[in-house]
Amino acid sequence: MKPRDEQFLSLVFPAYNEGSNLRALYDEVSDAVKAAEIDYEMVFVDNGSSDGSLALIKSLSSQDSRVRYVSLSRNFGHQAGLFAGMSHSRGDAVITMDADLQHPPSLIPEMVRKWREGFDVVYTTKTKHHVGAIKGLQMRMFYWGLGKLSGLKLSFGQSDYRLLDRRVLDALLNIEEYRKFLRGTVEWMGFRQTGIEFVVTPRRAGESKFSYLALVSFALDGILGFSSQPLRWFAAAGVMVAGLCGLYGIYVLALVAVNLSDSSVVIPPGWASLAVAVVFLGGVQLLGIGVLGEYISRVYDQTKGRPVFLVRETSEDGINDQA
Repeated sequence: MKPRDEQFLSLVFPAYNEGSNLRALYDEVSDAVKAAEIDYEMVFVDNGSSDGSLALIKSLSSQDSRVRYVSLSRNFGHQAGLFAGMSHSRGDAVITMDADLQHPPSLIPEMVRKWREGFDVVYTTKTKHHVGAIKGLQMRMFYWGLGKLSGLKLSFGQSDYRLLDRRVLDALLNIEEYRKFLRGTVEWMGFRQTGIEFVVTPRRAGESKFSYLALVSFALDGILGFSSQPLRWFAAAGVMVAGLCGLYGIYVLALVAVNLSDSSVVIPPGWASLAVAVVFLGGVQLLGIGVLGEYISRVYDQTKGRPVFLVRETSEDGINDQA
């Protein structure tokens, strides 16, 4: 194997309606990679864009032979776009980053330097977020909760801006998992890892494509993909509720027994307590069924065997493909 200072770098950019940012992204990444003094390619993944992003990517590819592209048949989501680009990359190491320029290309030389020092994974952590206080609190709670539930050591603010050595990437692509959560999977894999901090820059143009519901789904993929603890919680809640109901039943029976000899002892009215117990137990059961349903839906998605993404066209041959 060639030493790392003689190897080849792939840079992967999933893009969905980012036409207003792509030219600037290409220019800044080109300058940053030249500073890293490494041979490279850029792999743009058009994730079913409708704003002319693909035409601009094709224009860049015609001007620079180091620019390649993968056009998906529709928008399969951010994580699938990352996997599509990584699956079509040819480098000895791969850097993934968003196409909105909020991941600063200036970090690329430092990431390459750490890779050459022997690290297999170089991840990045955001030190400042351009989000509101409530959303920021929710993000912190997610990372804290995921760490407690799964045992993963994900620090707050980790992003999908990372460098992976080829052997790590090959192992990652061989994991047959439909609902992928890259941040957790890469941390779970091990290898020699290190991190770099960065400040998120404001978007140059356009709007974020992540809706609040998409972020919630992303969080669920992380938690349910790496922990079965929520199921254990509901099992424990069932035991606790059953125990409390049993104690309450014993209490009522004791009052009935006392009432037989002392009519002054008042037996608690049954309808109110019964209604509260039924509503409470019904709520717990519905929540438990909902959590169980989320796990079952993931098993169902996995067993269908559908591909994570479908390729409509590539810069090499334009032949339909799937992965």
